[in-house]
Amino acid sequence: MEEISCTHCHAPILAGYYNTPDFIPCPSCHVPVKIDVFPAFYHGLRPGKEGETLIDDQASCFYHPQKKAVIPCDHCGRFLCALCDVELSGKHLCPACVEKGKKKGRIINLDRHRLLYDGTALRLALLPMITVWLTIITAPITIYLSIRHWNSPMSVIRRTKVRFILAVVISGLQILAWTTGIVYFVSRR
Repeated sequence: MEEISCTHCHAPILAGYYNTPDFIPCPSCHVPVKIDVFPAFYHGLRPGKEGETLIDDQASCFYHPQKKAVIPCDHCGRFLCALCDVELSGKHLCPACVEKGKKKGRIINLDRHRLLYDGTALRLALLPMITVWLTIITAPITIYLSIRHWNSPMSVIRRTKVRFILAVVISGLQILAWTTGIVYFVSRR
C-alpha cells in the first residue's frame, strides 16, 4: 500500500484520516485536507498480462515477433500472443479484426451507434406542432414509441426517462386537443 502525503507540506498522512466526511487538519501543517480513497487502494496493483518470450522453433505473434504465439485469430488465422488476444463472444480475435468488425458492423457485441428512442419520441411530439395537422398522426405514434421502447437500451451514458415522459404528456395533450376539437365540431351540427 502506498503512502499518501499532504499536498502542502508533503508530510505522510495516516490511514485513519482517509475517507472522513469532513476536512481534517494535516497533522504537520494544520492545512485542511480531505482524502477519499477507493477500496482498490488497499489491494495494490495486480500484474498485467505479459507475453511469453519466444523460444526457438515456436510460432511467434504476428504483431510482436519476439513473443510466443498462444492462439490463432478465429477470423484471419494470424498467430497471437497473450497481449494481442482479444476474446469476444467466445472467439479469439486479433486487434485488426476487432477494428474491421467494428467499422463494418460484423461484430454484433460491439455497439457502433444506438438509436436513442427517447429523443426520437420527443422530437416526434414537438416538431409536428409547427404544422398542427401532422399531430393527429404523430401523437399516437409517439405514445406507441415511448411505451414500446421504455425498456430499450438507452445511451451508453446513463439517461433518465424524462424525455419519454415529456413525449407522452405532450402527445397525450395533443390527442386530448384533437378529441375535444372533433367532439366540439361534431356536436355543433
